[in-house]
Amino acid sequence: MPSNVAFTPAAASAEALQHFSRRLSFETDCWDVHDALSRDVADFVLLDVRSPAMYAQGHVPGALNLPHGKITARKMAEWPEGTLFVTYCAGPHCNGANKGALRLAELGRPVKEMIGGVTGWLDEGFELATGEAVGDPVIRQAAE
Repeated sequence: MPSNVAFTPAAASAEALQHFSRRLSFETDCWDVHDALSRDVADFVLLDVRSPAMYAQGHVPGALNLPHGKITARKMAEWPEGTLFVTYCAGPHCNGANKGALRLAELGRPVKEMIGGVTGWLDEGFELATGEAVGDPVIRQAAE
């Protein structure tokens, strides 16, 4: 009798390749975001889609606070077409990042979710910033 792990056979390698490649086009992780931010090569806009109160209690340094319910075409017009957005929320127990990513996709904007959110950020040993949002940091566009 096989284990519960092996009971359902693994997908064929070609199917696995397609699946995991696609996942990377939808997701990024805390380590890669931290690396880009710490090397000052962020070619994306990091959006904390939680409430302003939650943002003030602790957020990823450099993230903008834009609650997912306030992501509108008018607000997003502040950034050039083609700007890559990365959304995050509290963590794996929260679907706010998904809601924000969905809104951005509906507006035709490139988007990825930072898996793990604040929980993942802290689990990696990274520090949070505190305080209310005070203006937008300089946003660099990906090289064309």
